[in-house]
Amino acid sequence: MIDLHTHILPGFDDGVRSLEEARGLAREAHAEGVTVIAATPHVRDDYPTSAERMERGVEILREDFATVGIGIEVVRGGEVALERLWELPVVEARRFTYGGAGRYLLVECPYHGWPVLLGPTLADLGARGIRALLAHPERNDAVQADPSLLAAAVREGALVQVTSASVAGLLGPAPLRAAQQLIELDLVHVLATDAHGPGLADRASLAVGVAALADPELARRLTTDVPALILAGEDV
Repeated sequence: MIDLHTHILPGFDDGVRSLEEARGLAREAHAEGVTVIAATPHVRDDYPTSAERMERGVEILREDFATVGIGIEVVRGGEVALERLWELPVVEARRFTYGGAGRYLLVECPYHGWPVLLGPTLADLGARGIRALLAHPERNDAVQADPSLLAAAVREGALVQVTSASVAGLLGPAPLRAAQQLIELDLVHVLATDAHGPGLADRASLAVGVAALADPELARRLTTDVPALILAGEDV
């Protein structure tokens, strides 16, 4: 499996706090069958992560995992807030795309209210040849009220990532119901953990999310097939 949304870089944001925690998170994931983890630190006003710092953090983690024998590949990425995208230079935004390939970018969906900037942002990214992967929209209250809101964004080229903890019911009934409805509407492309550290009660592993889906074909598509296409920069 491939996990495209984690906060595994130590000390970057509200995620992993130490190298030892990063190792613990990677070991837990590897034990459950994850082979690739994308490091996607927050890129927003409260965590103004630079592409240079993210890239260096990924290299350090790669070197450490190789040294201690953790069989996880770490790839570059970033969870970029919608409003932050309008401030980032084009070159900087491209460096936050998965693997720095300039094709797919994880964009943070807010938790409250429908993001009025979503349409213009998707259009702007599309003009640069970048497709957005929307992070955890099932946790947004407007989407919970009407999951079909995302249909237009998907038609415009966006992809959708839901969180393992949501489909497992660990974040409450509203995210669970929204995630289920989005899946029924065929508006979900990726399942990821949004992991912030090892062993956290409100975060479910990919294996837990897969079990909650109770559909092996769907699970393979959301955790292996589509994520692999995204990392390869191929069409989804």
